[in-house]
Amino acid sequence: MTRRSPADCTAARRAARSAVGHVADMTGRDAEGVVGVQRREDGGWSVTVEVVEIHRIPDSADILAAYQADLDADGQLVAFHRTRRYTRGHVDRP
Repeated sequence: MTRRSPADCTAARRAARSAVGHVADMTGRDAEGVVGVQRREDGGWSVTVEVVEIHRIPDSADILAAYQADLDADGQLVAFHRTRRYTRGHVDRP
């Protein structure tokens, strides 16, 4: 694993916060969390944000979705799409 500078970590955090805001605006739902952040070759960011799409009882039956938000170097949204939809209790298998 490559060590990142503190500036890279700060930039990744800013990108993640920006993506959360963009996903909330686009979906009308609050983000559950950020599950991936990756720097793109063009200097922008690709951020995966998890959102609760349908609340159920019990919570383990909630329907979640993962959205990918691609941001330019300034944090502006350039692409957005849902990559997965699944129940909270679902575990990915290799």
